[in-house]
Amino acid sequence: MPHEPDRPTPSETVSSDDAPSARRTSARPKRKGRSKRRYRVLTALLATTTVLALVAGLGSVYFLRHLDDNIKYQDYGDQLTNRPAKVAVDTGPQEPLNILVMGSDTREGAGNAVDGYTDDTERSDTTLMFHLSADRTFAYGISIPRDSLVDRPECKADDGTVIPAAQDVMWNEAFEVGGPACTMQQFEQLTGIRLDNYVKVDFHGFKGMVDAIGGVDVCLPAPINDTKAGVDLPAGTQVLDGSDSLGYVRARYSIGDGSDIGRIKRQQAFLAAMAGKLVSKGTLARPDRVLGFLDAATRSLQTDFSSVREMAKVGSSFRDIGLGNIKFLTVPWQYSPEDPNRVAWLPEAAQLWKRVKLDKPLAGKAATGVISAGDDVEGGTPSGSASPSGSASPSGSPSGSPSQSPSAGGTPDSGAVSDEERASAGLCT
Repeated sequence: MPHEPDRPTPSETVSSDDAPSARRTSARPKRKGRSKRRYRVLTALLATTTVLALVAGLGSVYFLRHLDDNIKYQDYGDQLTNRPAKVAVDTGPQEPLNILVMGSDTREGAGNAVDGYTDDTERSDTTLMFHLSADRTFAYGISIPRDSLVDRPECKADDGTVIPAAQDVMWNEAFEVGGPACTMQQFEQLTGIRLDNYVKVDFHGFKGMVDAIGGVDVCLPAPINDTKAGVDLPAGTQVLDGSDSLGYVRARYSIGDGSDIGRIKRQQAFLAAMAGKLVSKGTLARPDRVLGFLDAATRSLQTDFSSVREMAKVGSSFRDIGLGNIKFLTVPWQYSPEDPNRVAWLPEAAQLWKRVKLDKPLAGKAATGVISAGDDVEGGTPSGSASPSGSASPSGSPSGSPSQSPSAGGTPDSGAVSDEERASAGLCT
């Protein structure tokens, strides 16, 4: 199936800087032998680590050992080269943390053949970098569109062989050719940000996590019937179980404007709603839900955290920050000038990466058009000025026309979200 042009509504960015960024002007060469669609799965690292902290505090040694046994531990440090130095900051008593989260669409293992495919190729269409401040007063997650055209750096496979660099390829190709290690190498080289940890999660774990907390609310402006994603849902506010939730966050062509960027907005809103549901009194007061969630989550995880207790420490930090100070946004982007089916990072992305390196909170234009995990959520859509928005682009617009101004969908600095923007992501207005 051909890849349709993305038609998102841009939101705000920050000013440009001289930090590394992705290529912005070249077309992507044709890809061979890849007719099957790539699917994305939303991760729940934030919610998982928060609840891990609560369970660790209970001191259940047996259950913690059980969770440790569930997780696949893999350290890729030896495969990463030319790593950027971590910038020293004096903004808090601890070090800032940068954690790369990758969703895996592997069909191996029980419950992962979600669309009838059973091939052994593992891909990742979800990449989300969490930054946790040194003073533990704020955190934000930055989504990277899978369709970003980048110059992939040379990286190492698990057996030590060198995977050659490639120019003008999609972001998610790194995972396909070299797994998490190549995606981590790519992230560090293109952003100049040193990663502290990574987490990979698969399809089956996502479904189990949603089911364990009793489902997640969403609000659909129109029915969804997407046979490719395996979902058939009516319009309106409803609670989705794990299977329908997976279909909802994977659906693309049958919802909103059909863009991959629109799907990212929808996934960010879903993650915010899921995190809110998980740390709500209704869930935390139910040990069966908490333990069920953690059992499902850890069975789906691969990470370089040394133990569940180490992950719990991070979760404790998220809990202390508070949901209202945890934000979600997308790296500033534009349509590729030479390939409208792909996107490219704007120069403004460099300033965002610099804020991460210097441990700065989102401010000014960077703080508008974001989703907060603490927003009042009705059906998974944040209310008020927070929004499931993409990034601002001088060449982007709500209608998707490269020649129109961002102001077509509202004043850029207002932070307001138009009905058209919500509809483009398949969210209730």
